[in-house]
This record gives sequence, C-alpha cells and structure tokens, in this order.
Amino acid sequence: MSRMNAATARGLGLLAGYAADRLFGDLRRGHPVAGFGSLAQRLEDRIHADSRARGILHNVLLVGGAGALGIAAERLAGRPAARFVLTALATWTVLGGRSLEREADAVHALLNAGDLPGARLRLTHLVGRDTAELDAAEVSRAVIESVAENTSDAVVAPLVWGAVAGVPGLLGYRAANTLDAMVGHHNARYERFGWASARLDDLLNLPGSRLTGLLTLAVRPSRAQHAWRAWRRDAAGHPSPNAGVAEATFAGSLGVRLGGRNVYYGGRVEDRPTMGEGRAASPSDIPRTNRQARHVGLAAAGVCAATAWLIGRSEASR
Repeated sequence: MSRMNAATARGLGLLAGYAADRLFGDLRRGHPVAGFGSLAQRLEDRIHADSRARGILHNVLLVGGAGALGIAAERLAGRPAARFVLTALATWTVLGGRSLEREADAVHALLNAGDLPGARLRLTHLVGRDTAELDAAEVSRAVIESVAENTSDAVVAPLVWGAVAGVPGLLGYRAANTLDAMVGHHNARYERFGWASARLDDLLNLPGSRLTGLLTLAVRPSRAQHAWRAWRRDAAGHPSPNAGVAEATFAGSLGVRLGGRNVYYGGRVEDRPTMGEGRAASPSDIPRTNRQARHVGLAAAGVCAATAWLIGRSEASR
C-alpha cells in the first residue's frame, strides 16, 4: 500500500465519520468515551494527590495509552479499506457536533414553550454554571457560548488532529479533552492535579480554535468584518485562549453580545469581558447559532480531509 492510498483512506474516513456523526449523533449506550471516563476516574482514585507530578502521570498514562491504542489499531488494519473503516469509526466516536445541536435545540424548544425552569434545567447538560436564576436572555447566551466553544472542541479540533495524525491523533485528542473536562478545574482538589490536563488541552486546541475562527469568517462573509473585529478585540479577554476565539467570532458573525457574569456551583463567580458589539442574545438566536455551527463543521471536514490527502502526497513524494 502506498502512502498516497493511506492518506486517501484517512481523508475519506474523516468525511465518513463526520457524516455518521451528523446522521446519528452519539451512541446512546456503551459509548467508548464514557468507558474511557470510567477508566480515568478509577486511575484518579488510585493515584490522586495534591501534586502536579501525580497529575502529569495521570495524563501521560491515559492520553499516551489512547494514542498507543490508535497506533496499534492502524497497524493491525493494514489495507486501505480497513483503514478507511477504522478512521471513520474513530472519527464518529470522537465527534460531538450532532449531540451538541440536539441539546441546544432542546433548550430552545423549552424557551419557545415558555418553560423557563425547564430550559434552565436542560441547560445544565451544556454548561457547568449555576443556571437557577438565569432569565431567557442569559439562558440563550449560555447556549450560544457553549455551541461556539464546543464546535471548536468537539468538531473542528478532533478533525484537525485526525488529519495530521490519523486514528492516534483522534483518540489522543479526545482523551486529552475528556481529561480536561474531568480534572482541569480551579478548585481545591484539582488546582495542582489537573494542571497538566488543562495545559495539554489548551495546547492541543490551539490549531482547531484558530481554524474555527477562520471558518466562521468564511461561512458568513457578509459578517466577516464584524467577526474579525470581535476576534482581534475581545478574544484575549476570555479565560480560555481557545474558547475566546470561537465565542468572539460567533458573537461578531451573529451580531449578538456574549460574555458577562457567570456564576458557578459552589459560589465561584467570573466576570468576563463582553464579546461582540451587538444586542443581547435571545432564544431566536439559538437556531441561527446551530446553523452556523453546522456550516463551520462541514467546512472543517472538507478542509481537514484535503489536508490529510496533501500530507500523504507530500510524504509519498519524499
């Protein structure tokens, strides 16, 4: 098998996996990511300490193990057709765009029905903040921010790493991102133990978040100037070097204002700078946000599939 064939299988596998996510979303039961989370929790229970070194060990064992599993699977797959199937299944496993959209739609439906308490409760599926006192505008803002951030984290970034590193990249990235969600928090238990997971996730999401920003400009050119201005002016004020890019460009493109005060469980409060210069978010902006996220995801799938093919072509010509 030539490297060109391997690269073609990788690119087509990314496209097929993206299509499967759009058609079916996450598996309802027995999802591999849930199994990985259970394994990570068991390891944490054994080795946890208020120590960066222990956190580094936790991260290396789990992310390294996921990457090694991907390497072994690709070697066992061998033929291009088998690699195509493997890449498609791995891509479907690690993407979360369709399920993200369904959760946002569910909150929107509750808001449209006038069920604000129900919308607040459903919003907890998307965000970690305390939703009990949010009004409809704040619920809408939280949904838009979550869709923007997770379009980068759960769609674009894994496609980038799949294009660059194949199945090991897909599995390794998803492991790192899952660990950040589990232990990358500012609290007494994880401030030191979760440091490595948080920093690695920031690093791995840098290329995906920048591609998300660029594609947000590209898929809605009539608002590209506003999105670019919000990116340059507002993104750096966000606590995350990556979520800020996605949220700022979505705010500029949609013509809404994001950011502000977020209250989290346990009483922690974050006063975030405003992103964008439009009006306050409203429930009607949620379907617009989902539509934009779909366009960004589709564009990312095409760009990353082409990138995988170009990388393979370059390697084959050496």
